[in-house]
Amino acid sequence: MADPTHDPLAVALFSEVFMADQLARNRISRILPKGMELSHFSVLNHLAHVADERTPAQLADAFHVTRGAMTNTLSKLEWAGHVHIRPDWDDARRKFVALSPSGRAARDAALAAIAPLIGDVVRAIGPDRVRAALPVLRELRVRLGAGTETAQ
Repeated sequence: MADPTHDPLAVALFSEVFMADQLARNRISRILPKGMELSHFSVLNHLAHVADERTPAQLADAFHVTRGAMTNTLSKLEWAGHVHIRPDWDDARRKFVALSPSGRAARDAALAAIAPLIGDVVRAIGPDRVRAALPVLRELRVRLGAGTETAQ
């Protein structure tokens, strides 16, 4: 039986995932529009996909970051005019965040900037191989995310 403290397959998998994450973040961060950080794009992209308001706590949970980190990101996005933050009319302690027209335009510009890079990577690897890898990566994300909601 293999030593559970040193599984070469697990080490290789996570080494590749960590290195791919680092390289992707580095490359994408360099081509985002001036002043936009990867965290900003991620929040704008998420809000564009959900097409509804979210609370800062919901966004923090979705990105597995602390509420303080999300508040910092949202403050920068609000200052730039990319999100609207309003109080909850029923519970003044809570706020809601919505994507502004400026935020949608900024997200679209960022997506246009990174689309050639990510498209080239998919074409180089091959769409069928990428499609085949997605279920494994999705399951890895789900398993790693399980139970972390209460850890924040």
